[in-house]
Amino acid sequence: MELSLRQLMVAAVAAITFAGTAVAADMSDEAIAERIQPVGSVYLEGDAPAGPAVAAGPRSGDSVYGTFCVACHGAGIMGAPKKGDAGDWGPRLAKGNDVLTDHAINGFNAMPAKGSCMDCSDDEIIAAINHMIEGL
Repeated sequence: MELSLRQLMVAAVAAITFAGTAVAADMSDEAIAERIQPVGSVYLEGDAPAGPAVAAGPRSGDSVYGTFCVACHGAGIMGAPKKGDAGDWGPRLAKGNDVLTDHAINGFNAMPAKGSCMDCSDDEIIAAINHMIEGL
């Protein structure tokens, strides 16, 4: 017996229809809630996410440096002053702490604002700067 294209198409549409209804057959409140639960969360600036991911207090300069700053300031990528290098930091320090802090928080040249640590407080950024220039 030979099947026509029309018969094959009808069989395929029927199979897809029945398969789709079998997946959504459980219409209980619990099943619906599970299918439509959010896959993520959005927080407004200033709001903190709830849960264990929130730090108990401010991060140390060493921690911020090691997590965010070291990628560029460890090797001097794109002219970033290297940690502990007086030659790199001297001209920047000569402009004063206010300028240095402003550039670190708001960004300057190739450095993005807060070095891409958008959840860092200004105090944490200042602590990271102090960590990079300690001993100069």
